[in-house]
Amino acid sequence: MDSTSTRRRATRAKLYEAAVTLIAEQGFSATTVDEIAERAGVAKGTVYYNFRSKTELFEELLRYGVGLLTSSLQTAADETADRGGTKVEALDAMIRAGLVFIDRYPAFTQLYVAELWRTNRAWQQTLLVVRQQAVAVVETVLREAVEGEELSEEIDIPLTAAALVGMVLVAALDWQSFQRERSLDDVHAALSRLLHGRVSGR
Repeated sequence: MDSTSTRRRATRAKLYEAAVTLIAEQGFSATTVDEIAERAGVAKGTVYYNFRSKTELFEELLRYGVGLLTSSLQTAADETADRGGTKVEALDAMIRAGLVFIDRYPAFTQLYVAELWRTNRAWQQTLLVVRQQAVAVVETVLREAVEGEELSEEIDIPLTAAALVGMVLVAALDWQSFQRERSLDDVHAALSRLLHGRVSGR
């Protein structure tokens, strides 16, 4: 990758960070391009050089953030497979990876969850696409677990995958907002017990 591409990626990352923080603080409509530029430490023209509009910036922010989450879930599944772990262990590792991601990017997670419940947004279709990418990683592991007879074939795979992702998102936001005295290990242990009790039936 040449230096111009590296610089552009670094600039975009700064703009994403600035945008997500501001929008989480004051909402999309109230956040201006001037504020995003100022928070990122760049000229206003730099925002428009990278993105045609604030809406496009937000759409790309969703793609970028959920892309990071999806990648971390996939890595957790792959690493479990590489060491010969079961599919249920892979799901457990993915729960932890999700918690680590949310702990690292709490503002993005709050924004993402809030947007899931809004309608008539310009980026609604983008949001549905990126959400499905993250859920699909979990669906794949669940399907393999059913095929390998680790889990019952009666499991509704799409709904269970969505429920697992939702469980991690909501539990982690509750932890971040109301139970900060708990460690990441505590939260993971509680969700792990739910996984083993409710999904695998052990």
